Amino acid sequence: MISRVITVTLNPAIDETIALDALRPGHVHRAGSPRFHAGGKGVNVAGCLADWRSKAPVVATGLLGAANAAVFEALFTAKNITDAFIRIPGETRTNIKLTHAGETTDINLPGPLVDAGSAGEIRRKILDLASAETLVLFAGSLPAGIGDGIYAELTEILRARGALVLVDTSGAPLERVLKAKTLPFCIKPNRSELEHVARRPLATDTDIIITAQQLIASGLGLVVVSLGAEGSLYISRDQVLRAWLPAIRPASTVGAGDAMVAGIIAALCEGAALEGIAALATAFAVAKLGQPGPNLPARRIVEELRPNVQITNMGSTNI
Repeated sequence: MISRVITVTLNPAIDETIALDALRPGHVHRAGSPRFHAGGKGVNVAGCLADWRSKAPVVATGLLGAANAAVFEALFTAKNITDAFIRIPGETRTNIKLTHAGETTDINLPGPLVDAGSAGEIRRKILDLASAETLVLFAGSLPAGIGDGIYAELTEILRARGALVLVDTSGAPLERVLKAKTLPFCIKPNRSELEHVARRPLATDTDIIITAQQLIASGLGLVVVSLGAEGSLYISRDQVLRAWLPAIRPASTVGAGDAMVAGIIAALCEGAALEGIAALATAFAVAKLGQPGPNLPARRIVEELRPNVQITNMGSTNI
């Protein structure tokens, strides 16, 4: 029974989205007024869960620059998300997202330098919030001053308490998580991120499944691999599913992966089996397409999409 969901975003961002007719490097572009939204993977997940009205209350924590925290505070108040962020000196970074012809070009700026005192404070905050009936999501990149091993270190402590831990990150922090003695319940890489872990191309479904099976044999409970327009693969200890739902060409794909993570969490809160997780996560991701900021459309739209998700059982993993 999951009594509370905690999303951890150590390197949040204010997303500045600029719509272009087309992107032509080296040319002058004219655009309309930019849109600003509170962002960062864990913030996006918390927003989507709040829109869905998840069965478990949502707490968002991490590190926020005190100088421009207002956009985050407004989001948390509007969506009834518990704000457990620690404020640090300076400003939260801004990420620029250029949308053009259904695609998005991201320009992600570095976050602030986090001092040792703030790093220790956020560790204590996360451990104070989490208990045996808690689902904890560690999401996104890390700012300077936070060691690559923080997700791995906290995962070990929280799993020993009985908490359910999900990790959605990439690069060195993900590698440290997967090399640790205690692994999280679930990770959600895309193909490129999983290739980085495997250190080889993963050109086929079989390549992806074999790599995921090896990770599950090491202690993971679930590996979800997002494949863009090809759908996603859900690999557990005894089952492999492909989930796919055709979508109209979106105005923007920003946040679809984060919405998928929110759908996984929402399904876990409902006690769903793997097929239910795959269906709801896919419905979340498709419903999010084109939605600005950390928002889902009306719940009825997600509910209408869920039964239309095409799920193919690709057999048993036999691990």
